[in-house]
Amino acid sequence: MKPLTIKKAGKLTGRLVMPGDKSVSHRAVMIGAIAKGRTVAKDVLDCDDCNYTMNAFRDMGISIKKDGEYTTIEGKGLRGLKAPAGHLFAGNSGTTMRLMAGILAGQDFAAVIDGAGSLLKRPMKRIIEPLSLMGVDIKSAPGGYPPITIKGGSVKPANYKMPIPSAQIKSAVLFAGLYAKGTTVVEEAFKSRDHTERMLEYFGAKIKVEGVKVSIEGGRELEARQVEVPGDISSASFFMAGAVLLEGSKIRIENVGINPARAGILDVLKKMGAKINVTGKKDTFEPVGNIEVESGPIRGITIEESMVPAIIDELPVIFVLAAFAEGKTVIRGADELKVKETDRIRSMQENLGAMGAKVLVSEGEIIIEGSKSLRGADLKSYDDHRTCMAMTIAALAAGGESRIDDVECVSKSFPGFFETLEGLK
Repeated sequence: MKPLTIKKAGKLTGRLVMPGDKSVSHRAVMIGAIAKGRTVAKDVLDCDDCNYTMNAFRDMGISIKKDGEYTTIEGKGLRGLKAPAGHLFAGNSGTTMRLMAGILAGQDFAAVIDGAGSLLKRPMKRIIEPLSLMGVDIKSAPGGYPPITIKGGSVKPANYKMPIPSAQIKSAVLFAGLYAKGTTVVEEAFKSRDHTERMLEYFGAKIKVEGVKVSIEGGRELEARQVEVPGDISSASFFMAGAVLLEGSKIRIENVGINPARAGILDVLKKMGAKINVTGKKDTFEPVGNIEVESGPIRGITIEESMVPAIIDELPVIFVLAAFAEGKTVIRGADELKVKETDRIRSMQENLGAMGAKVLVSEGEIIIEGSKSLRGADLKSYDDHRTCMAMTIAALAAGGESRIDDVECVSKSFPGFFETLEGLK
């Protein structure tokens, strides 16, 4: 495909509904598969990553059918999965590989989870270590990278203090804890996303949350539920940023997830002085609301390490906001960005630098000097959906014309991104 050409845009206006939250969609499929009975999930995200999760569980004997906005999962209980005929394939989805490893820990068969693209370069020691402590026979390719081989069986409860806050690692340990005889405890330095805890409790698991510590009691079967997946706030963040930066913009994003452990982007925007308001809040198992955003000036801020887990996927577009803000933005403790689909610190630094922004990276700290005069440039997606969407917003706000290569990568999380954006212009 030819590079996509993007010119400086006028305002963004209108109402929109985001596709289903990717993180919640993964978990609805996985937990539905190991619950007893029929789970019907509304608005499961139709994207590459979630489809890899569904196909993997189909390969383990779970019936999963999509009919319009509804996905039906015929769960077979904690130990109802069957051995797959071949390798389970996670594509480029780290969530699929890491969370599924925790579930496979308690099965009575061996399985190999393989992947493709950048997933083959993403670190898996971070789940191998805690699962090994729980007595799970799990191995990786040399260097701690995929594929990973898991021989399920007896799982021991554990008290695990995580070296880095990560919802994926925490979730893998909690899933394995479902199969242990006793209580498993996971503790983080800072609270990461809690979608797994919320959904496990909703499906009947005995979960206790005390600040940054989560415990789960093993051996308790889960019961099927009806699930309504909220709109994805990570996807919404790009449109929020565009509305803030493009003069005269005003948008309303309806029925989007505002889980406090995930919605740090709202706190960042408010701290930067953006005109943003949340209305119509509903506190279901995942809280939702409507987000209204208007254009206006923003200022640079300091983002401390404790804030990063709640904005880890939104940091690329926060880089863009910072590049257009008044003054300096400092981001601390964001090294986890280096081990995503690409090194997102490098991808954003190089792209924004090509547009004339000053992005300085030192040990544990990123400094972005705001500017009102960024220019169009030749940009690279680095085959990373969030880099691509973030730089699309930067291109709309910059002077002149930009070109972005390989925009097909947005299908990983948001296949309709460009069409949705066009509908707001």
